[in-house]
Amino acid sequence: MEFESNCSLMKNTSASVAWSSKLPQGLDVEISHHPITLRCVANLIIAMERLNGGKGFTLGTKFREENLLNFLLESAVEVLELESARTEAFSRAGFSSKGEYECSVTDSENKSWVLNEGSMELHAMMLQGGSSYHKVHLNLSTYITPFPSETKARPVALGIKGSNLYLSCITSEGMPTLHLEEVADKEQLKSINHESDMVRFLFYKQDTGVNISTLESAHYRNWFISTALQQDNTKMVNMCQRETSNRNTTIIIQRHN
Repeated sequence: MEFESNCSLMKNTSASVAWSSKLPQGLDVEISHHPITLRCVANLIIAMERLNGGKGFTLGTKFREENLLNFLLESAVEVLELESARTEAFSRAGFSSKGEYECSVTDSENKSWVLNEGSMELHAMMLQGGSSYHKVHLNLSTYITPFPSETKARPVALGIKGSNLYLSCITSEGMPTLHLEEVADKEQLKSINHESDMVRFLFYKQDTGVNISTLESAHYRNWFISTALQQDNTKMVNMCQRETSNRNTTIIIQRHN
């Protein structure tokens, strides 16, 4: 019988003869020239290993095309299962904390983030002279992930220095909203499952210039940390979509160590 492979593993007849000599009696292979794919190669190699003893039986002269097709289909299933297992492993790995540094934040209008302890909200306001001590300092934790970002943004978590408070993005009244949440066990943030609810603490930091960034929610994509454009200290730091006209998504992050 003759079997025409869809994988161009060799380009000359001598190579075809070399392969034919390794096949069980009653089976031959004819090599044709087609583009090589890794899956073709993997399927053919796995099938040949089985034919050479993996199954523990001998092929006779009545070996039919459907028998070989079954071998190749089983091999394809194995390749797909391997790819699925790798994707599942990546998902379990999720986000892993890599480092941390202290920083402070202002917006493009030089308004600083200030913590309103009564309402547990962050507000952006202009600070004059001796009032600069009200400025919030953050611990910014960076993360690595097996899932590369299309925009090359880096996942980060933002915690209020000297406290257990972390910024999170959750739904409130049907809208993604910025909140401050207390995290009693900070070890929970060192490794975050890609599909876990803890992703609400992560933001994609996209640098657009020197110390200039945007912070997009990892939980609700296309929603960014923002401040109000007008000089209104009553407006809290919150989430908005990039195209929102009265909100400013440009963040200036000043590193302190």
